[in-house]
Amino acid sequence: MSVEAIHLGAPREPELWTVESVQAVAGKGLEGDRHFHADRAPSGQALTLVAAEIVEEVGLRPGESRRQLTVRDVDVNSLVGKRFRVGEVECFGVELCEPCRHLEKMTRPEIIRELTHRAGINADILVGGVIRVGDPVVEL
Repeated sequence: MSVEAIHLGAPREPELWTVESVQAVAGKGLEGDRHFHADRAPSGQALTLVAAEIVEEVGLRPGESRRQLTVRDVDVNSLVGKRFRVGEVECFGVELCEPCRHLEKMTRPEIIRELTHRAGINADILVGGVIRVGDPVVEL
């Protein structure tokens, strides 16, 4: 159960880039990401996670799911409503992160149907720190 990839995006840029580590800031998000909030992030908008197995099953490349963290051997949906740790960062799973029309435009038709209820989760960052590729994901 670990982080396989970290993807960040720049404002108004369609491409995401892959990093080996990122600073997660409690209540704000991932530093350097387009969704980082200078003030407090609305609930569920600080961090997104998706299972690598689902990404592979639907034939997407790493990062194409538009989620920040791709994790392996983690039942991501089961983290909704629970506290969990990603490396040293403590999080709370807020809700499922359903696929949208933007994802469909960036990938292919039918991806919404393929990923419904399987596209990952939105989470809050409760305690900040560094997230690294290879970090364990553990329910608390």
